[in-house]
Amino acid sequence: MIQFLLMASMLLEGVWGSSVMTVKDTLASFNEDRQVVLEDSIPQSFIDRLDYYYKSWHADKRIKLEYVDSLAMANTTGAIVCSDSLYLARLDSLQSAIPLSFNDIVRNYIELYTVKRRLQVANMLGLGEYYFPIFEEALDAECMPLELKYLPVIESALNPRALSRVGACGLWQFMYSTGKMYKLEINSFVDARRDPYLATQAAVRYLNDLYAIYEDWILVIAAYNCGPGNVNKAIRRSGGKKNYWDIYYNLPRETRGYVPAFIAANYVFNYYEEHGIQPLQQSLPPMCDSIMVADGLHFEQIAAKLDLSLEELRDLNPQYRADVIPGGFGKSYALRLPYEYVGGFIDNQDSIFACNRSKYFNDNDRTADPKARIKVHAPNLGQEGKARLVYTVKTGDVPGGIAMKFNVRLSDLKYWNNLNRRMTIRQGQKLVIYVPEKKLAQYKGKANYTGKVNNTASAPKAATIDGEYVVYTVKNGENLWTIAKKYPGVSNRDIMRWNGLSDADVRKIKPGQKLKIKI
Repeated sequence: MIQFLLMASMLLEGVWGSSVMTVKDTLASFNEDRQVVLEDSIPQSFIDRLDYYYKSWHADKRIKLEYVDSLAMANTTGAIVCSDSLYLARLDSLQSAIPLSFNDIVRNYIELYTVKRRLQVANMLGLGEYYFPIFEEALDAECMPLELKYLPVIESALNPRALSRVGACGLWQFMYSTGKMYKLEINSFVDARRDPYLATQAAVRYLNDLYAIYEDWILVIAAYNCGPGNVNKAIRRSGGKKNYWDIYYNLPRETRGYVPAFIAANYVFNYYEEHGIQPLQQSLPPMCDSIMVADGLHFEQIAAKLDLSLEELRDLNPQYRADVIPGGFGKSYALRLPYEYVGGFIDNQDSIFACNRSKYFNDNDRTADPKARIKVHAPNLGQEGKARLVYTVKTGDVPGGIAMKFNVRLSDLKYWNNLNRRMTIRQGQKLVIYVPEKKLAQYKGKANYTGKVNNTASAPKAATIDGEYVVYTVKNGENLWTIAKKYPGVSNRDIMRWNGLSDADVRKIKPGQKLKIKI
């Protein structure tokens, strides 16, 4: 059963927001016999989008590969234009589960791909060797027409990071709200709309929902672009007709070219050789595998330990927006790697996770306690050349008067002594004050002198491991909780993880036992 929210949220607008798929057409006459004279051309906006997605993602990769196909590079040179009867015969021979009609509009899109944009087609053919198996597997699992795999060709030019002007994102061009509706995670680190696997699964579910409404794949494709609400209105305005070509002129203008472009993509990706086009080689590896990562990991940590570039990692994992896999706290994320690197990652995962960890993941503030911090740092807040005084509050003293007496800022006095917002003090209270050493004589009679300030805080001497851990010796009466409190930002669970301790092991901790503490 299709969810009511699906329809409610998409009544007027398409879920993918593909507003550039327009067809310029002119209705010249419309008489009683409903004869229509048409002039159809491909809008420049469709061509501009195709070029933009190609240049923003694929063109630089082709250049890096130093691979050039002379026939594909030729703009119109060597292009083969066929007769309408041949186009029709070839479409019929595909035996598609989705009706592939032929008309002047479809021919225009076929010749756009085979004549004017041959290089883009050659590039998408190469990318299809990586992406189409992903799409086909998901479609086949639901017994859906495999021809639907060509939808991302017209949506995103097979660019996983494609972002339209209205915010549609990824290979399947999900809008934010639709992505959330289909349980795609979108946050500062992850955008699952760009994940080829998760986005494909969501797209398959949505296409299935649409088919339950129309039971017609052509109408489903139209609704995929403009939303079921607009398709339903076109059906009503056409007198209840449910054939795409019958409701064509009642659809939004941007949707009229969508189905013809889909039909043209089916043709071109099956008959590209007949038009002298060859796939361009791509950098994406033919065989990959996924590893579940259960802790935070940066791409640079992986690249430092494995012979993989950051660009390769980004290409295989476009869903991670900041080169960070935000694993941890019971949640795991998939890392896609070339098959030959999977074993190396597993064998070296400890060193990979530990590599420059403090640079990318600062765990010190996870459980930060400002009260504990000020106790540690307050004695060293003075600058070099200052002396530490301890002033005893007398009857009638106020914070402002004490600050004036020692010529210090009131805010400094508050910070040094961790006073509350109202700066409440009481008689007999000890206040720490820092004054210039050269003026010590003038203030010495007003407070107790405790010596010069040493700004270099010396940490307790302890044995270290790889410069990243200290060895702590358990004392009598201590447990993991009391030990963790001695190290800001460290929890008892952290100590268990660093030392490979189970819950049962924790209960057996004894004095003299050595524990690793990350510094």
